[in-house]
Amino acid sequence: MRIGMGYDVHKLVEGRDLIIGGVTVPYEKGLLGHSDADVLVHAIMDAILGAAALGDIGKHFPDTSKEYEGVSSIVLLEKVKELVEKECYIIGNIDATIIAQRPKMAQYIPQMVTNIAKTLHISEKQVNVKATTEEGLGFTGSGDGISAQAICLLNTVDNYAYDGTDSVAYVYDPEATETKNCSGCQGCCRNK
Repeated sequence: MRIGMGYDVHKLVEGRDLIIGGVTVPYEKGLLGHSDADVLVHAIMDAILGAAALGDIGKHFPDTSKEYEGVSSIVLLEKVKELVEKECYIIGNIDATIIAQRPKMAQYIPQMVTNIAKTLHISEKQVNVKATTEEGLGFTGSGDGISAQAICLLNTVDNYAYDGTDSVAYVYDPEATETKNCSGCQGCCRNK
Protein backbone atom coordinates (compact mmCIF):
# COMPACT_ATOMS: atom_id res chain seq x y z
CA MET A 1 0.00 0.00 0.00
CA ARG A 2 1.15 3.51 -0.78
CA ILE A 3 -0.20 6.88 0.34
CA GLY A 4 0.06 10.21 -1.45
CA MET A 5 -1.08 13.72 -0.66
CA GLY A 6 -1.99 16.59 -2.92
CA TYR A 7 -2.55 20.31 -2.46
CA ASP A 8 -3.62 22.95 -4.93
CA VAL A 9 -4.71 26.58 -4.84
CA HIS A 10 -6.07 28.97 -7.44
CA LYS A 11 -6.97 32.64 -7.35
CA LEU A 12 -10.60 33.70 -7.81
CA VAL A 13 -11.12 36.16 -10.67
CA GLU A 14 -14.01 37.60 -12.65
CA GLY A 15 -14.78 36.31 -16.13
CA ARG A 16 -14.10 32.62 -15.45
CA ASP A 17 -16.42 29.71 -14.67
CA LEU A 18 -16.01 28.18 -11.23
CA ILE A 19 -15.40 24.49 -11.89
CA ILE A 20 -14.78 22.23 -8.92
CA GLY A 21 -14.89 18.45 -9.05
CA GLY A 22 -16.05 18.66 -12.65
CA VAL A 23 -19.11 20.68 -11.58
CA THR A 24 -19.77 24.24 -12.74
CA VAL A 25 -20.70 25.97 -9.48
CA PRO A 26 -22.75 29.16 -9.94
CA TYR A 27 -20.68 32.07 -8.63
CA GLU A 28 -19.63 35.54 -9.76
CA LYS A 29 -15.97 34.49 -9.98
CA GLY A 30 -14.01 31.51 -11.23
CA LEU A 31 -10.58 30.08 -10.65
CA LEU A 32 -7.64 31.37 -12.66
CA GLY A 33 -5.41 28.78 -14.28
CA HIS A 34 -3.98 27.33 -17.47
CA SER A 35 -6.57 24.55 -17.59
CA ASP A 36 -10.08 24.89 -16.17
CA ALA A 37 -8.33 25.39 -12.77
CA ASP A 38 -10.37 22.69 -11.02
CA VAL A 39 -8.60 22.95 -7.69
CA LEU A 40 -10.19 19.80 -6.24
CA VAL A 41 -9.32 17.56 -9.18
CA HIS A 42 -5.79 19.00 -9.27
CA ALA A 43 -5.24 18.10 -5.60
CA ILE A 44 -6.61 14.60 -6.23
CA MET A 45 -4.35 14.11 -9.26
CA ASP A 46 -1.30 15.15 -7.24
CA ALA A 47 -2.29 12.77 -4.42
CA ILE A 48 -2.60 9.86 -6.87
CA LEU A 49 0.65 10.70 -8.66
CA GLY A 50 2.42 11.19 -5.33
CA ALA A 51 1.30 7.81 -4.03
CA ALA A 52 2.71 6.21 -7.18
CA ALA A 53 5.94 8.29 -6.99
CA LEU A 54 5.21 9.66 -10.47
CA GLY A 55 5.88 13.33 -9.80
CA ASP A 56 3.10 15.89 -10.00
CA ILE A 57 0.64 17.38 -12.47
CA GLY A 58 3.12 20.08 -13.49
CA LYS A 59 5.48 17.37 -14.70
CA HIS A 60 2.85 15.59 -16.78
CA PHE A 61 0.68 18.54 -17.85
CA PRO A 62 2.88 21.68 -17.86
CA ASP A 63 1.18 25.08 -17.87
CA THR A 64 3.45 26.07 -20.75
CA SER A 65 1.81 23.54 -23.08
CA LYS A 66 -0.85 24.72 -25.54
CA GLU A 67 -2.25 21.17 -25.49
CA TYR A 68 -3.52 21.66 -21.94
CA GLU A 69 -4.71 25.25 -22.23
CA GLY A 70 -8.33 25.40 -21.09
CA VAL A 71 -8.58 21.60 -20.86
CA SER A 72 -11.04 19.95 -18.50
CA SER A 73 -9.28 18.63 -15.42
CA ILE A 74 -11.55 15.59 -15.60
CA VAL A 75 -9.79 14.71 -18.89
CA LEU A 76 -6.44 15.06 -17.11
CA LEU A 77 -7.68 12.88 -14.24
CA GLU A 78 -8.43 10.13 -16.77
CA LYS A 79 -4.82 10.40 -18.00
CA VAL A 80 -3.54 10.14 -14.42
CA LYS A 81 -5.63 6.98 -13.97
CA GLU A 82 -3.96 5.51 -17.05
CA LEU A 83 -0.48 6.41 -15.73
CA VAL A 84 -0.99 4.63 -12.41
CA GLU A 85 -2.62 1.62 -14.06
CA LYS A 86 0.51 1.18 -16.22
CA GLU A 87 2.44 0.89 -12.95
CA CYS A 88 0.00 -1.81 -11.71
CA TYR A 89 -1.60 0.37 -9.02
CA ILE A 90 -5.24 0.23 -7.99
CA ILE A 91 -6.91 3.13 -6.17
CA GLY A 92 -8.02 2.13 -2.69
CA ASN A 93 -9.66 5.39 -1.69
CA ILE A 94 -9.49 9.16 -1.96
CA ASP A 95 -10.32 11.69 0.74
CA ALA A 96 -10.37 15.37 -0.22
CA THR A 97 -11.26 18.73 1.28
CA ILE A 98 -12.24 21.94 -0.53
CA ILE A 99 -11.28 25.06 1.42
CA ALA A 100 -13.45 28.03 0.42
CA GLN A 101 -15.21 30.76 2.33
CA ARG A 102 -17.81 30.96 -0.42
CA PRO A 103 -19.70 29.77 -2.32
CA LYS A 104 -21.12 26.96 -0.22
CA MET A 105 -20.27 23.59 -1.75
CA ALA A 106 -22.52 21.09 0.07
CA GLN A 107 -25.20 20.74 -2.61
CA TYR A 108 -22.60 20.12 -5.34
CA ILE A 109 -20.48 17.54 -3.52
CA PRO A 110 -22.56 14.46 -4.50
CA GLN A 111 -22.08 15.27 -8.20
CA MET A 112 -18.36 15.91 -7.61
CA VAL A 113 -18.03 12.46 -6.03
CA THR A 114 -19.90 10.90 -8.97
CA ASN A 115 -17.68 12.66 -11.51
CA ILE A 116 -14.45 11.65 -9.80
CA ALA A 117 -15.49 8.03 -9.22
CA LYS A 118 -16.77 7.62 -12.77
CA THR A 119 -13.57 9.05 -14.26
CA LEU A 120 -11.36 6.80 -12.14
CA HIS A 121 -13.61 3.74 -12.66
CA ILE A 122 -14.02 3.22 -8.93
CA SER A 123 -16.99 3.09 -6.58
CA GLU A 124 -18.41 6.30 -5.15
CA LYS A 125 -17.79 4.67 -1.75
CA GLN A 126 -14.07 5.01 -2.49
CA VAL A 127 -14.29 8.81 -2.88
CA ASN A 128 -14.95 11.26 -0.07
CA VAL A 129 -15.21 15.00 -0.67
CA LYS A 130 -15.91 17.56 2.00
CA ALA A 131 -15.74 21.33 2.26
CA THR A 132 -14.79 23.78 4.95
CA THR A 133 -14.31 27.51 5.40
CA GLU A 134 -11.34 29.33 6.95
CA GLU A 135 -13.54 31.32 9.33
CA GLY A 136 -12.60 34.45 7.39
CA LEU A 137 -8.86 33.92 7.81
CA GLY A 138 -6.20 33.95 5.10
CA PHE A 139 -6.59 34.22 1.31
CA THR A 140 -9.36 31.63 1.19
CA GLY A 141 -11.16 33.25 4.10
CA SER A 142 -11.08 36.65 2.40
CA GLY A 143 -12.47 35.13 -0.82
CA ASP A 144 -9.29 35.75 -2.84
CA GLY A 145 -8.89 32.06 -3.72
CA ILE A 146 -9.88 28.48 -3.15
CA SER A 147 -7.62 25.61 -2.16
CA ALA A 148 -8.01 21.86 -1.85
CA GLN A 149 -6.20 19.03 -0.15
CA ALA A 150 -6.40 15.33 -0.96
CA ILE A 151 -4.94 12.02 0.10
CA CYS A 152 -5.00 8.78 -1.85
CA LEU A 153 -4.33 5.19 -0.94
CA LEU A 154 -2.98 3.00 -3.74
CA ASN A 155 -2.65 -0.76 -3.68
CA THR A 156 -0.67 -2.90 -6.08
CA VAL A 157 -2.39 -5.71 -7.92
CA ASP A 158 -0.52 -8.02 -5.55
CA ASN A 159 -2.88 -6.87 -2.78
CA TYR A 160 -5.88 -8.37 -4.54
CA ALA A 161 -6.99 -11.95 -4.88
CA TYR A 162 -8.15 -13.10 -8.29
CA ASP A 163 -10.68 -15.90 -8.52
CA GLY A 164 -9.69 -17.01 -12.03
CA THR A 165 -12.58 -15.14 -13.66
CA ASP A 166 -12.75 -11.58 -14.87
CA SER A 167 -13.85 -10.39 -11.44
CA VAL A 168 -11.59 -9.28 -8.65
CA ALA A 169 -12.23 -10.09 -5.02
CA TYR A 170 -11.28 -6.89 -3.21
CA VAL A 171 -9.65 -8.56 -0.26
CA TYR A 172 -6.18 -7.74 0.96
CA ASP A 173 -4.06 -10.84 0.49
CA PRO A 174 -0.28 -10.29 0.50
CA GLU A 175 0.21 -13.85 -0.73
CA ALA A 176 -2.22 -13.47 -3.63
CA THR A 177 0.35 -13.55 -6.42
CA GLU A 178 1.99 -16.67 -5.01
CA THR A 179 -1.10 -18.71 -4.20
CA LYS A 180 -3.83 -17.63 -6.63
CA ASN A 181 -4.22 -18.63 -10.26
CA CYS A 182 -4.66 -15.53 -12.40
CA SER A 183 -4.92 -17.33 -15.72
CA GLY A 184 -7.34 -15.75 -18.09
CA CYS A 185 -7.22 -12.36 -16.40
CA GLN A 186 -6.00 -9.57 -18.67
CA GLY A 187 -6.52 -6.87 -16.06
CA CYS A 188 -3.03 -6.40 -14.69
CA CYS A 189 0.44 -5.72 -15.98
CA ARG A 190 1.70 -9.15 -14.99
CA ASN A 191 -0.07 -10.48 -18.11
CA LYS A 192 1.39 -7.88 -20.48
